[in-house]
Amino acid sequence: MRTRVMGRHSAATATRGWASVSGGVPDPGRAADVAEFVGLLNELRAWAGGPSYRALARKVGPLMRPPQALSQSTLGEAFQPRRRRLSIDLVVAIVRALGLDDQTVDRWRQACVRVHVDVKAGGPVGVFHQLPAELATFTGRGVELARLLATTTAPSSCDATTVVISAIEGMAGVGKTQLAVRAAHTLVRSGRYAEVQLYVNLRGFDPERPPVDPSSVLDAFLRQLQVPAQQIPDGLDERAAMFRYCLSGRNALVLLDNAADEDQIRALIPSGPSCLVLITSRRTLTGLDGVSVHLLDVFAEGEAVALLARIVGADRVAAEPEVAEQIAELCGHLPLAVALAAARLRARPAWSLAVLAERLRSGGLEATAAGGRGLRRAFALSYDGLSLPVRRVFALLGVHPGPDATAASTAALAGISLAEADTVLEHLQDEHLVRQRTAGRYELHDLLRTFAAEATADQAADTAAAAISRVTSWYLLGADRAARALGTPITPVSVADIPGTPPPPFATREEALAWFDAERANLAAAVRAAADHRLPALAWKLAVSQQGYFLLRHHLDDWVSTYETALAAARAADDGQGQDRVLTGLGRVYRTLRRLAEAESCHRQVIELARRRRVPDPSTREATALNNLATVLNDQNRFDQALAELGRALAICRDRDDGRLEGFVRGNIGIACHRSGRLLDGIENYRRAIEIHQRATNRHSEMIMWNNLGDALRDHDPDAALDAFERSLALSEELQDIPYRGTAYLNIGDMMDRAGNTARARQSWTTALAFFEDIGHRLSIDTRKRLGGTD
Repeated sequence: MRTRVMGRHSAATATRGWASVSGGVPDPGRAADVAEFVGLLNELRAWAGGPSYRALARKVGPLMRPPQALSQSTLGEAFQPRRRRLSIDLVVAIVRALGLDDQTVDRWRQACVRVHVDVKAGGPVGVFHQLPAELATFTGRGVELARLLATTTAPSSCDATTVVISAIEGMAGVGKTQLAVRAAHTLVRSGRYAEVQLYVNLRGFDPERPPVDPSSVLDAFLRQLQVPAQQIPDGLDERAAMFRYCLSGRNALVLLDNAADEDQIRALIPSGPSCLVLITSRRTLTGLDGVSVHLLDVFAEGEAVALLARIVGADRVAAEPEVAEQIAELCGHLPLAVALAAARLRARPAWSLAVLAERLRSGGLEATAAGGRGLRRAFALSYDGLSLPVRRVFALLGVHPGPDATAASTAALAGISLAEADTVLEHLQDEHLVRQRTAGRYELHDLLRTFAAEATADQAADTAAAAISRVTSWYLLGADRAARALGTPITPVSVADIPGTPPPPFATREEALAWFDAERANLAAAVRAAADHRLPALAWKLAVSQQGYFLLRHHLDDWVSTYETALAAARAADDGQGQDRVLTGLGRVYRTLRRLAEAESCHRQVIELARRRRVPDPSTREATALNNLATVLNDQNRFDQALAELGRALAICRDRDDGRLEGFVRGNIGIACHRSGRLLDGIENYRRAIEIHQRATNRHSEMIMWNNLGDALRDHDPDAALDAFERSLALSEELQDIPYRGTAYLNIGDMMDRAGNTARARQSWTTALAFFEDIGHRLSIDTRKRLGGTD
């Protein structure tokens, strides 16, 4: 192996034996250009006693980085006025050899850099300005750029004793390289790191070539720093040591683009505080000591539209501004997707933005391809680098229902253990293929989801269907357990025979509600997925298991859409039980929304299914449907018809000794009597219904009946009415039923107002209004009127 002397001669040694002339050291700051700088360099040589080029060359060579033999002709060239560029390293070694201290040497270095930066002829020899050109289409990123620059210019960075390292991480196509290049150019234009700028594409994710060997990068960097080829060591560690030596004390910016991992870049990090390293990677680099990580997300909506306008022209975007926003949304606000789609549109002047938007909706990832570039290729570079087990889970996440996944749902989806799922998801996050916006919940960018779903389709034909079956079974188990914890009045569906990864037990109602809240969107998507994959039993059972939650949270739109999807699945499979359960719930929510004709139709269809014996226990199901039909008839003021249907239902209850169902029937008889003017009969049936619900521990129905009883007693017995409303309020608070909490406070306010207690009335109404407005309840209008507001 070649050896060389790495040390420096001291200033005292360098000037020993030279006689200096009187007068001050020339000021390099006076130089306006390279010629003047060379003139001042000659003055400095004269000031130091005018040593010969031969003598000076012998002293300058050991001070070079790395030390080298220097000919007198090479040295003499630096003093020729015709020079248009100089070697920074050579200039620094000359002024050191002429006896200047470190502070003055640094002033000469900075002056040399300045006169070369100012001249258009180019930078000094050996200082290669290698940064890629800034793209004219660079858009937005103001916040991210400011944050990145702050880490390089903050006083703590400048005063540090170690190199500043900033890593920009994010998914493919998010614009990491463009941001890094913009930051680098911004710093150089401000006068920072103007002396040395080194750049390399490390090819961490390249479809045709392997990642660059760091030893090869160091070889190139050292050559660019004017180290003679024969003096470059063979080993990686030795090259890294020489690289650090060459950049020691120099204002250097090193841009390492597209890094594969920490191991590839460790040897490429200089050691001095005057250096800055910018790194971009699709993979997390948190294992790198001292790194400041900047996670780059997709564009904000305005930035995505601005990039579209910059590429295709502001006039075209201004002509269809709403469509431009749709295009940004269809591209997932991913910079590369927007740029590729815009480039395609620019090449087709006959297209409107609407044409492009339609192609994006129907064309998948191919719609964003332009020339030889495309998102599928970009994503494949990350996907192909995964191990087979991780690749399989990522592909399956493409068919996971809903916007996000947990480790538990992923375990069910892939048929693996919870620990395995957690490990894989964390690895995918390190690869920036999934992200966490909420702790423990992982999501894919929409375009990555499309790519993953296509990858799933390339696997075995039944993979997606099997995965959907597993994960929807898991959601059904969870919804059933949560519904049992809530104690909702709808009989939970038995799912003991459905396999799946068991969800956690719910010790309290609060835990069950929190789970429903967190999984709300996923549960709705799981019903659709089960229906789409011809799993009708899973679809309708999962829908029905959520009814209690829909009631408590007043999520009526979710209720309707989920049940309508489940009904279509049950009908397609000719599943009588499924149709019965779903039509029952659908009739209930239609009634809540005052869509009474549709509600009546649903309940009459259930009666027909029961009479045709298409359902288990047809007599009970008929009685239930007759009771539900009566509630709608009551709402339509068809009280005689309602009482006739309720009489039939009551006869079935007595025949089957079904006390629980009788409680519901008695309650609706009370409503029919109360509203038709038979007040005492109504009060009596309300009280009997309450007794039955109390024996059955059916607190939700008991809550409703206390409210109805209070309403009937308003004029008959105000004190008893207030007591009934307060009992309903206590139960609604226990059950966390927002609609009935609001209703109870509204009614209590009315009773206080009648009693002349205006202050307490307004307090109750104000509380009621807060509950109603929180869920968009129609009673918010009436409550606002009581408080003196308007519609």
